[in-house]
Amino acid sequence: MGIISEAEYRYNMLIKTFASRPEPAFETASEQTGVWGQQWGCNSDVGNLRKVMMHRPGDELQVVDPAKKLPDIGAYGDPETGWYWRGDTVPDLESMQAQHDGLVEALREEQVEVVFLDECAPGKMKSVYTRDSVIAVNGGAIVTRMGPPVRRGEELPVTRTLAKMGMPILRTIHGTGILEGGSFAFITPKVAVVGISSRVNEEGARQLEEVLKVQGIELLRVHLTGYRLHIDGNFVMIDVDTALINPTQLPFTFLEKLKELKVRTIEVCPEDPIWTINCLAVRPGRILIADQVSNRTLDKLNDAGVSIRLVPYDKVYLGGGGIHCSTGPLVRDPI
Repeated sequence: MGIISEAEYRYNMLIKTFASRPEPAFETASEQTGVWGQQWGCNSDVGNLRKVMMHRPGDELQVVDPAKKLPDIGAYGDPETGWYWRGDTVPDLESMQAQHDGLVEALREEQVEVVFLDECAPGKMKSVYTRDSVIAVNGGAIVTRMGPPVRRGEELPVTRTLAKMGMPILRTIHGTGILEGGSFAFITPKVAVVGISSRVNEEGARQLEEVLKVQGIELLRVHLTGYRLHIDGNFVMIDVDTALINPTQLPFTFLEKLKELKVRTIEVCPEDPIWTINCLAVRPGRILIADQVSNRTLDKLNDAGVSIRLVPYDKVYLGGGGIHCSTGPLVRDPI
């Protein structure tokens, strides 16, 4: 009898002949289109936006109880169940829906495909802010893990929606990691930033970094001040080399890093509503921005060659997030 059997020899030669092929990489166009049906994900925050996830506000907002006012902190809420609503005005669902519909219409007119969340998790009254539950990177999505109880549970319907579309899920933040998409941004295709805050801890950032390292992307960390939630309240890329910022809420070291990366910055003005920075680039140098932006900032944007579309959005912002928060990009053209 020989050293191996005939059957064993044939099996091994078969596998040798039809060998595994690690190249080309998962993210390459041929692999994406051949295996996953299309090129998924984003390598910037400003490339032509092709597909975005959104959720029209609805019955989930009924958990807001006007009887549960917290006058000392200027909000409504129930610490036991975890829901809260900022400000003195309870949700006006009809007005919120009308403004959200207007944003959807504007996106479609900008040639963006809007994909709606399949089904909202019951009572998850922040679900309109789809940015926070998914981060699209080259080749697929990272499903985040929300920080507070009011948002924990938004991840499941997002995962179902992504799976139904066939979008690869590269990572789901797990363990004790917390991460929300509003605190992530691409600066360049090879440099990204995450804001560390009450909504993003080091473990969440570490898991995000593991995915980005595979793609050769450096992840910067910016520690946000106080109890501020997300970096997109202070910093949003609006062109390949331009960002809209609030310099009073960003560390000097990060501002210097932007200079090093040759990113020009446009500072908002005191007259701007706090949701002004929370705008969205639909292509390089073309943004959708809330219509109450000040004339001073509009002049700065125009002088910088940025094309502007104004969108009414103050009623949706009462829930805590603006245009940027309300859009979860899934596909952008690479830059």
